[in-house]
Amino acid sequence: MHEIKCPKCGEVFQVDETGYAQLLTQVRDEAFEEELHKRAKELEDKNKSDLKMAQMEQEKSFAKTVTDKDKEIADKEMEIQKLKNQIAMSDSEKKLAITEALRDKDKEVSDYQAEIIKLKSQIDNQKNESALKEKNIEENYKNQLKLKDEQIEQYKDFKARQSTKMVGESLEQHCQNQFNAIRMTAFPNAYFEKDNEVSGSGSKGDFIFREADNEGTEFISIMFEMKNEMETTATKHKNEDFFKELDKDRNEKGCEYAVLVSLLEADNDLYNNGIVDVSYKYPKMYVIRPQFFIPMITLLRNAALNSLQYQKELAVVRNQQLDLYNFEANMQEFKDSFGRNYRIASEKFQTAIDEIDKTIDHLEKVKKALQSSENNLRIANDKADDLTIKKLTKNAPSVKQMFDDLNKEGE
Repeated sequence: MHEIKCPKCGEVFQVDETGYAQLLTQVRDEAFEEELHKRAKELEDKNKSDLKMAQMEQEKSFAKTVTDKDKEIADKEMEIQKLKNQIAMSDSEKKLAITEALRDKDKEVSDYQAEIIKLKSQIDNQKNESALKEKNIEENYKNQLKLKDEQIEQYKDFKARQSTKMVGESLEQHCQNQFNAIRMTAFPNAYFEKDNEVSGSGSKGDFIFREADNEGTEFISIMFEMKNEMETTATKHKNEDFFKELDKDRNEKGCEYAVLVSLLEADNDLYNNGIVDVSYKYPKMYVIRPQFFIPMITLLRNAALNSLQYQKELAVVRNQQLDLYNFEANMQEFKDSFGRNYRIASEKFQTAIDEIDKTIDHLEKVKKALQSSENNLRIANDKADDLTIKKLTKNAPSVKQMFDDLNKEGE
């Protein structure tokens, strides 16, 4: 049973379990319903407030958007007007620029035309100069060709008028005369003489050419051999028959180049067309006709003279390299000697250190021995200080009696 008090009259009454449960359910349903209506009203009021706020915000945003758009439209209109003004100004500027460009172009065209006229004049002058040069070259070539033909005819006539015995000697004399004719002007410091010294093999060349610079450095040397024979000679020689002997003479006389001046094989176009290099058989060897005797000397001499400076520079570099090698050798010798002395000194130093360590070890042992002796002496001294007649005569009654008697007599 449950007691329930009325809130109005204050009367207390009792109800059973079933009635109490019904009352509780009724009270709860009413309270819940009341609370539900209250919450629903609050939500409705809040929704109305939020909706009003949202409408106000939307109206405010829309108003701002409209304002921004109006401003943007105004800016666009100002920009359009500005562009219109620029276009109007641009048209004037374009017209002015076109006028100036046309004026500049006309001036440029005039300059080009003047330049073209000038270039045409230069081309015409160059054509005239080229034509003149070609004419001079052609005439010079014709003169050289005529001179060569005359020389060939001269040597043919020269051959025809020589006996078999005198052919070689006359060719030598001819070459010597050619050289002596220009010796003082072209080769004032050169040596050009017959090779009269017979080598160990019993052979010799015909002429030796040597030249040195002002410092006495020889930069060119040539061994010459002259060969000729009559058309009526039974045995016909070839130029290559003399290459080996000429190479041997060149080497024995210490000459750099070997040149065979030959009239042999008169119908061989190989030798008739100019200087023939036969270095593929023997190094620095050439075969020439007599008309190329002076040009051959000039060619080899000028080439050697041009390389002389490089040879001197190379000699300086070699001397520098030798000096550097000697410096490195001296440095290495010093390093080796220093290393050897350092090694010996280090070994002796280490030996001295070992001896010092041994001495220190010995002194340590002496020190320990002295310390041990000092300790023994201290113990002995302590024992001596503690020594008394009573202790000495402890186990010797007769000796004790003697000391006692002596003490009594002394008294």
